[in-house]
Amino acid sequence: MTEASKPKILKTRVTLLEMTNRPVYSVATPASFKLAIMSATNISLPFYRFLYEQVGKPHHWFVHRNLSDEALAAIIHRDCVAIHVLYVDGSPAGFFELVLNEEPGVAEILYFGLVPEFQGRGLAKFFLNEAISAAWMSSPEKVIIETNTLDSPRALQMYQRMGFNPVGFADAEIEAWL
Repeated sequence: MTEASKPKILKTRVTLLEMTNRPVYSVATPASFKLAIMSATNISLPFYRFLYEQVGKPHHWFVHRNLSDEALAAIIHRDCVAIHVLYVDGSPAGFFELVLNEEPGVAEILYFGLVPEFQGRGLAKFFLNEAISAAWMSSPEKVIIETNTLDSPRALQMYQRMGFNPVGFADAEIEAWL
């Protein structure tokens, strides 16, 4: 492998957060948009890959990036996985992916994010509140989420403001999404 063909490796600090009590507040729905959040039951692989790339590429998401269709379908079409898509004025604007009770008593917000064109419009807090509410619908003992220093610089603060508490840290190296 030549130096030019080697993948660029990025170092990041991962923070694991958890919420052990259901929030008692709600976030108002932004009034300046026509919004819909739809559960994507048995989501098509091309649509999932589109969302994953649009939301995840700026943050170098990697886990599902290079999976074969068979491997990806085996992960995202499991009974314990729920994927919800945010539409803003008819366009897909983001998604969240939940893994519910795969580990007993735990609901994980595995992926959460907005397409870059929809960031900065006051949608993230509302959409995260919807993800948290959906996660608590499975009656877990706790809801967990991870973020890292390659995510939005406001992600960790927003998660904490919404009621998550940091419970662990790790350093990681990931392949850049160029």
